Amino acid sequence: MGPSQGESNPMGTFVMLGLIMIVFYLFMIRPQMKKSKDQKKFREGIKKGDKIVTIGGIHGKIAEIKDATVLIDVEGGNRLKIEKSAISLEASATLNKN
Repeated sequence: MGPSQGESNPMGTFVMLGLIMIVFYLFMIRPQMKKSKDQKKFREGIKKGDKIVTIGGIHGKIAEIKDATVLIDVEGGNRLKIEKSAISLEASATLNKN
């Protein structure tokens, strides 16, 4: 007598679950970790005079850098003090794409 039709192979279920986890890691977690690492590297490499865009969409030029904050010059001669973590990307990189 063989197994009845209602029973399934538990090993096949574990293999399928493992494959789903691998695909999830490769397509979701790994790219997000890489993006986060690149963003951190960019924030550490900024210097005075770089043109940046904040996560809120504010464009400015870096005037002064401190430990966790950055002072940026914006249009109109105003200066804003922002957190380094609020810097999204380099403005010249977005201008070159268009």
